[in-house]
Amino acid sequence: MFFLVSSVLGFAAPKTKVLVPKYSNGSISIIVSGKSYKYYPLSASESSALTTRGPGKLKIITRAQLNSQSEGRLNYTVYYRMDGADKIKVEFSSVKPDNKASFKDNSPEFPSAGENIIIELSRGEHTIELWSGSDNSKICTRALFTEIKEKKIDWVSLSPMYPNEPVNLVTNEDVVSYYRYSSIKPLKVKINGPTILRILNRVEFDYRMKGKLSYRIVVKEDKNVKNTYMLCTDRSDVAKYKRDEKKTPGKANEIVINVPSGTHNYEIGTLDKNSILARILFPKKDIKLEAY
Repeated sequence: MFFLVSSVLGFAAPKTKVLVPKYSNGSISIIVSGKSYKYYPLSASESSALTTRGPGKLKIITRAQLNSQSEGRLNYTVYYRMDGADKIKVEFSSVKPDNKASFKDNSPEFPSAGENIIIELSRGEHTIELWSGSDNSKICTRALFTEIKEKKIDWVSLSPMYPNEPVNLVTNEDVVSYYRYSSIKPLKVKINGPTILRILNRVEFDYRMKGKLSYRIVVKEDKNVKNTYMLCTDRSDVAKYKRDEKKTPGKANEIVINVPSGTHNYEIGTLDKNSILARILFPKKDIKLEAY
């Protein structure tokens, strides 16, 4: 007779974490079945921005604020945008009050039942922006991200088309080549699809730069903007320059570009004044697709 015990087999449950939006205008505590949860209000004019690293599943719980528990069913709209792409409209109709929920601050208003937006996130860093569909609707959200384990991929490095300045970094005694780019001199890559490009980005810190640093990257595909990314980093604890002691590389932020079929030209630049070091990788199995 055999007994299977999950802990012995080593099956780890997926990790779920709460995402707090950047630059949020305060929070709202909602009591649901005796437990308190923080929600964050949406605006129709200014976005509420979430950042996380995939792959995984993002669950955005939306709730409207109702004047009373007896108020009729409500219709409302939420917009979201992934990595600077087009806004996506999500409409909720006939949403009823939640009899098991209330606002913690004894507000005369009542929360509606939770309605969900589910977004599948691919590998790499992502920014998800949220808006309320109307100033007349009071909408708040709670975001939960669940990691998804991905299959192992063997990666190989890819050099940019034009000679961006190479920079050698030392990490755990290994020397790795990166390429410097900026808003004036972006990285340019030509490759045949379908495949994926993995870009590891490190901001260059000098002695004047303190704490965490936010920066923006824009990716163009065949001269058209494909995605923009809002990233945040601080100084790396393990990476250093091989020949420059006046600067410190930042911790790596990873973005992933899905390359469709055919030959495509990519341009990766920054929307800020910072110079950035990048390492370009793609799957070893696709090495026959490399364009010269």
